[in-house]
Amino acid sequence: MKLNFLNIVCITAALGSAITANAQEKRGRARDFGIYTGILKTGINNAITDVAGVTVGQKTVIKGDSVRTGVTAIIPHQGNVFQDKVPAAVYVGNGFGKSMGLSQIKELGNIETPIVLTNTLNAPLVANAVLDYVLALPGNENVKSVNAMVGETNDGGLNDIRGRHVKAEDVIEALKSAKSGAVKEGNVGAGTGTEALGFKGGIGTASRVLPVSKGGYTVGVLVQSNFGGVLSINGAPVGRELNNFYMMDKTKIYKADGSCMIIIATDAPLSDRNLERLAKRSYIAFGNVGAFSSNGSGDYAIAFSTYQKNRIPYNASSMVRTIDDLNNDDMTPLFMAVWEATEEALLNSLFMAEDMKGKGGRMVKALPIKETLNILKKYNSLNQNKLPLAIEK
Repeated sequence: MKLNFLNIVCITAALGSAITANAQEKRGRARDFGIYTGILKTGINNAITDVAGVTVGQKTVIKGDSVRTGVTAIIPHQGNVFQDKVPAAVYVGNGFGKSMGLSQIKELGNIETPIVLTNTLNAPLVANAVLDYVLALPGNENVKSVNAMVGETNDGGLNDIRGRHVKAEDVIEALKSAKSGAVKEGNVGAGTGTEALGFKGGIGTASRVLPVSKGGYTVGVLVQSNFGGVLSINGAPVGRELNNFYMMDKTKIYKADGSCMIIIATDAPLSDRNLERLAKRSYIAFGNVGAFSSNGSGDYAIAFSTYQKNRIPYNASSMVRTIDDLNNDDMTPLFMAVWEATEEALLNSLFMAEDMKGKGGRMVKALPIKETLNILKKYNSLNQNKLPLAIEK
């Protein structure tokens, strides 16, 4: 079983102590511990980058005792995204959010910049850096309007959010370092200071690949988890059993608000209409893990397709655009794929996160893996087979 072990991190006095590690606890992704979501197979990396052309870059910003934040950038393809836009859609689970760029995506059905995630009060500064990045790309010399897509969650429980410590150079570094392959999860990038379901949250990702008979398409998901509820894993009431859940104790500080960003990529030939339908289904996973979208939780799903023929050129050569779009009936397998990938991405964000000490000396503990596995065994919620169940070719 391949695991990512939790290391004891030594940080200089100038940086302060950001992470308190439990040397006895091994960290890993959910399926490293026999926790499988659904029946479909994953891509090679079990990440959003399994969708060909999609890359992810991150910049973690940890300074002193109180700065715990960062940036996570998702680039839809390796060309000039402004000149070669991708069809996209937005589904709003709960609109308590300060994301930027959503209205034009909803109106026009496309994305024209990388998607960048950060903290709430840094969103405008990050958007400005995205503009700088896009305007500087070769071919964009005469561009006079850019719709920067910036998502956010509030990491103010661990981070000095009012200080707005993410700078333009952090955004540019995340964008320029974006790559395919494995994606770092947990306390990294935009997930550095986040909390979820009573534990340390963070960045999580996963993917699903459909059988060839269902199109063979890939769906990849990346999440920034930062919300409250009662943690459930494969139907087991983990949060309840661990005595860590919303409204458990009025004297205990519990983060019910905060938000969640869900970014969905696929290579399936979809219109913005069907991408919105796909984005909606990710919300099933949000509820499955025990979230309920509190009043102060801005919960958004943004879906895009990398399918080459459906891209939207900045300077179209024809007045009429013809696209490929899956039949409605053939969307069903993709709906299952996005549910499975989103749920596993959310779990990965918890399993890969580590204890984090931040602003005001506040400590947020990571999900205790050993105790969690014991609970799953108690409720028969650990998967017995090591391979997905889907066998259809």
